[in-house]
Amino acid sequence: MAATSGRALFEVARRWQRVERLRACRVGFRSLTLASAPSGRASPWHLLGALCLQRPPLVSKPLTPLQEEMAALLQQIEIERSLYSDHELRALDEAQRLAKRKADLYDDEEDEKNILMVQDLEDMWEQKFLQFKPGARITDADKKNDRTSLHRKLDSNLVLLVKEKLGDQDVWMLPQAEWQPGETLRGTAERTLATLSENNMEAKFLGNAPCGHYKFKFPQAIRTESNLGAKIFFFKALLLTGGFSQAGQKGHHVWVSKEELGDYLKPKYLAQVRRFLLDL
Repeated sequence: MAATSGRALFEVARRWQRVERLRACRVGFRSLTLASAPSGRASPWHLLGALCLQRPPLVSKPLTPLQEEMAALLQQIEIERSLYSDHELRALDEAQRLAKRKADLYDDEEDEKNILMVQDLEDMWEQKFLQFKPGARITDADKKNDRTSLHRKLDSNLVLLVKEKLGDQDVWMLPQAEWQPGETLRGTAERTLATLSENNMEAKFLGNAPCGHYKFKFPQAIRTESNLGAKIFFFKALLLTGGFSQAGQKGHHVWVSKEELGDYLKPKYLAQVRRFLLDL
């Protein structure tokens, strides 16, 4: 009985191995077929690398009433807990010598010259302070609402937008270029920067990965089965130096804040751009 059970188990195991070999052959044949099959036609979607070029704030934002109150409190704590500076110690020492002089404890012309020196320094500093004029937060470009100028909204981030021809429409968007075989998407964005203002701009890219993406279909006038639309990958960069120098391009670019983007960008495009624009 034991021998019969052993032969039955051996037969089941042999059949199971045969099934496994057949399954492995089928999988291998299917993989070979898929690998040798043609890749099909090219994708109807164009790949684009876009540049989100930002001019960072040049001055700090004005303090809110709460921030002003907190700053005054911290300043008062600093005054109460701080030690005397060298100038303050010198002023106290000279005040004591002046008090002794008035009490006729001693009379020294050399000390009299030194006593006047601290006050002279403070008078000189006061005159320099009165002559100092801080720069205006509101520039001429702000007054004229010249959005092609970089010298506006000094306490805010500004983003570069350009006007591009899309079919028969003029569309505002971030600068972009079509991806070329052999380059990375960041390389495409860097090439876009190089074409702006005849290489007059220098910027620092913030990483190799895109900060956002957007997909859209071309207008019906130029849309075909092989030319369906575009997929855009955005890369952030901070402007270091330079700007637009060509007067002929003045109407084709603007520097706008995050709040002003809605005046130029289409709603769906705007929604994707706002997702990676942060005011810090």
